[in-house]
Amino acid sequence: MGIQINSSETDHIGDNHIGTSSETPIRVDAFKLNNEEKIELIEHDVKHIMETLGLDLRDDSLKGTPFRVAKMFVNEIFGGLNPKNKPKASTFQNKYNYGEMLVEKNITLYSTCEHHLLPIVGKAHVAYISNGTVVGLSKMNRIVDYYAKRPQVQERLTIQIVKELQSVLNTKDVACVIDAKHLCVNSRGIKDIESSTVTSEFGGQFKNKETRREFLDYIQLNTKF
Repeated sequence: MGIQINSSETDHIGDNHIGTSSETPIRVDAFKLNNEEKIELIEHDVKHIMETLGLDLRDDSLKGTPFRVAKMFVNEIFGGLNPKNKPKASTFQNKYNYGEMLVEKNITLYSTCEHHLLPIVGKAHVAYISNGTVVGLSKMNRIVDYYAKRPQVQERLTIQIVKELQSVLNTKDVACVIDAKHLCVNSRGIKDIESSTVTSEFGGQFKNKETRREFLDYIQLNTKF
């Protein structure tokens, strides 16, 4: 028997952008197929969707679309589902004894809403306080990018970024704020083009009011050059 779907429940979850877990719901057999096999199957499915919508795939502009979409899904916008793509975040001794917070702000973020498969576009601001180790600045951007390249809800994405950096740096003192626009809100449904969504996750010292305030003040600084 196939999976029984309660349409009223799924519509409620999707339209209200409710997440069901802090971990991405991935099946145990998710990597049984290689990328080429996945692309072939998805290409067939996208072709079926387009034909069902009434499009003529014999047209020169459309005939390559199923393959392009399938390749984009597997290799690009959902590449963060594959643990092989997880960035190697090497750490180093904090030999210069820098004891204040380090903030990487305005990290460009592109993700995909898991309820409608529409883009999420925004900025992530990440900070940590070293307990003896530091990580390369670009690795913070790569961690954000890796977890963003999945079907996501913004709350989960924020938590996953913090948990990963806590694991890499062996400290609870990590924070993340994300401010993003969801096209599932901006371009469909309520069609509110001005609204954005802000989420935050604070660990360790960042749960203290003063430390959290310092971080939030830093990300408000005008650093345009």
